[in-house]
Amino acid sequence: MTAVARLLEDSAARSERPDFGLRLAERRSLSNLGVLALLVREQPTIRKALEALAGYMHLHSDGLRLTITEDAGSVTIGLAVDSGRPLPIRQGVELGLGFIHRSLSQLLGRRWRPQAICFTHAAPARTDAHRRFFGTNVQFGQDYNGIVCFAHDIDAAVPTSDPAIARHIQQYLDTVAPRPHATMRDNARECVYLTLASGLCSADRVAKHLGIDRRTLHRHLAREGETFSSLLDAVRAELATRYIGNRDRPLASVAELLGFSALSAFSRWFRGRFGCSVSQWRTSEGRAVIAQDNG
Repeated sequence: MTAVARLLEDSAARSERPDFGLRLAERRSLSNLGVLALLVREQPTIRKALEALAGYMHLHSDGLRLTITEDAGSVTIGLAVDSGRPLPIRQGVELGLGFIHRSLSQLLGRRWRPQAICFTHAAPARTDAHRRFFGTNVQFGQDYNGIVCFAHDIDAAVPTSDPAIARHIQQYLDTVAPRPHATMRDNARECVYLTLASGLCSADRVAKHLGIDRRTLHRHLAREGETFSSLLDAVRAELATRYIGNRDRPLASVAELLGFSALSAFSRWFRGRFGCSVSQWRTSEGRAVIAQDNG
């Protein structure tokens, strides 16, 4: 995922197209997911299609996480891009959300009308390409990357679905879905990545999510030369550099998204992790130092 993220950012810079990710999304369709596309298309509702996509997303890319949350009749289809290292992922996020939006448009046609598109990164100089592509309210500098819609929208039926075909494809995917090379570190990192902003990320909770106890989690991580603290620190470092890249985002909000109880705790951690303050990092010199440290 790291190489792909770097390639997308470099391509956008070299082509001088800040909407490079969206331009790629315009040329992608469900068929790019291969056999997974068949499973998605044959689901009875959009909700089931999204759940299938979320459940088998790792077959398409290990670095993508799709979540579906519902609150008071509103649904957020969230996308997390785990590049594994602190580096820009703007183009990857816009490509990912653009692809999901386009795929849902293909399934529902004009019935698909999301309420808003949310990005964590700052707005570009011009947003007309985004408004034209998504056809709805596009918000930047938000706490998550995702698509917001009404719950009844994703409960809409998929006209061409065939449950029998869906069952057959799912049986096939279940034979290849397990990730044989996924380590305890990989699984624990995914849990940390998805729960950090909730403020409830802890070794106990991650262990429970993985179906083991805390001591077993620590033992497995130790065998892989890792600790829960070092894993948590690495995920925070990756996310921190993304969040503070948006100068309009309050640092108190960044601290909360990284699971810190107070801004002062975040500031101390940041200086200890990167050897400079956030304001120093935001200078071109600070960025160069961190880029060099991360190879």
